[in-house]
Amino acid sequence: MAKNKSQNNLEKLDSSLKLLVQTSFVVFIGLFISKVLGYAYRIIIARYYGPEVYGQFTLALTIASFFISIAAFGFFEGILRYLPILRAKNKLDEIRYLVKKTRLVYLFSGIVATTLVFFLADFMAVQIFHDASLSMYIKIMSLAIFTTLLTNIHLGFLRGFEKIGSYSFLLNIFQNASRVIVLLAIVLMGLVSDGSFLVWSYVLASVITLVLSQQFCARQIGQIFGKYKKKDYSIIRISFLKYSLPVMFYSVIGLIFYWIDSFSLGYYKSAVEVGIYNAAVPIAMLLGFIPDLFLQLFFPMINREHTLKNHNLIEQLSKQVTKWIFMAGLPVFILLFFFPGAALNILFGAQYISAQDALRILLIGSFIYSVLITSNNLLSMLGKSRLIMWNMVLAAILNLVLNSILVPMQSIIGFDNSNGLIGASLATLISLVFLNILFLVQAKKYLGFLPIRKKMMTILLMGAISSVPLFYITNTFTMSIINIIITAALFVLLYGIMLLVSKSLDENDWMIIISFLGKLRILRKNAVQSDSVQQ
Repeated sequence: MAKNKSQNNLEKLDSSLKLLVQTSFVVFIGLFISKVLGYAYRIIIARYYGPEVYGQFTLALTIASFFISIAAFGFFEGILRYLPILRAKNKLDEIRYLVKKTRLVYLFSGIVATTLVFFLADFMAVQIFHDASLSMYIKIMSLAIFTTLLTNIHLGFLRGFEKIGSYSFLLNIFQNASRVIVLLAIVLMGLVSDGSFLVWSYVLASVITLVLSQQFCARQIGQIFGKYKKKDYSIIRISFLKYSLPVMFYSVIGLIFYWIDSFSLGYYKSAVEVGIYNAAVPIAMLLGFIPDLFLQLFFPMINREHTLKNHNLIEQLSKQVTKWIFMAGLPVFILLFFFPGAALNILFGAQYISAQDALRILLIGSFIYSVLITSNNLLSMLGKSRLIMWNMVLAAILNLVLNSILVPMQSIIGFDNSNGLIGASLATLISLVFLNILFLVQAKKYLGFLPIRKKMMTILLMGAISSVPLFYITNTFTMSIINIIITAALFVLLYGIMLLVSKSLDENDWMIIISFLGKLRILRKNAVQSDSVQQ
């Protein structure tokens, strides 16, 4: 009996890992296009409008994002947690109840938040950031609050029903493509001199995305919008709110944590420094690309397995996903760490190269966060939203204190900090390390395991050995773009060879590789047969 149970668990682990990887390919396409379009949007702004306008746009977006987090009440995360649970129990009425109520709340809160930001724009621009011209950006950006809220809850419905392809298309491809197309039209019409058109491009894209997200939900999961039976829903309502409201607070705190360095630079320095710094931030966030490949399905999956009490499966899934994130993210981290100036110059232009030291510091924090993010997901699975909130509060306070100390300093350990960029990035790094240590320790306390595999140390060693030639090359030769591309390709090849030689790949890795190669053979066979038929 025990042997059969163990065999069933193993088969379910294999099936879950294959599903994660299969979904990751769909997500990869969406995320890859998303990054290209997202960076294209930022690059167009940075190159055509300059650091000051880019900084003002960033501050306006930051303010809007802050109010969106408050007006969302944590319902997006609540939907992601409760839809899989209710689906596993076949409780369609409860699903319909939550869907209707969350949409009604967002209609009301979206209107209130938009109105509030619009009328507070002058005060925030002048009294906080000492820049009256920023008011126009904030007023226009406030219009995106309402549409973004409703779009997000629709995306939550799709993801909760594991419609990852549609979710990824809307969030990663369509939304970003709309922004780029509208902005390009503005540039081609010669309207670059007026920064308000830049913000309108963002607002118009959010409206279009809202309309399409509604259509996707209606066609793919239309049953959730039906009428529900009249009965007592107090248990699910109270449970949903008890989980979601603390999530709202830690979402707000998380947003403050994320934007506090930009706010500090805007307060202590100017919009120019904010613009330069925000050329480094999205490059560092490239490391978040790796966990996003897996986590969009991983979180609903572990919630479902937690409901079914498959704790061993959750442990194995968590460790394997963390290992994959680490193994795939390490070479990206190393390459960006060695060539920060080249990345900034190629993407944003020479006027942003002064952020290269800040970028190196941000890369360290971003890599640590991306690897240990599964701990956060595990705590959310357990319903520890209040604990996560307090973790975020402590980390945000630490980040705020460090920013207030480090950003105004003229130098830090011999490094020039006159523009505040080193101070802001260092404050973020220290706070991220602190936050993720909390998540890791707490996951161990409540689940009895760390979502880390021992072979990750071997992988780290192989990455370090593979980077030795990089250190020699960058200190010996002048690095042109062609040289950087060739060097990066050779590094990735050496890294792959070192992983094979060190036997860093386990049976789960080989199972996925063999499965993937088998699918490629089938696709190739079908293509050959199709060609034969056509001939």
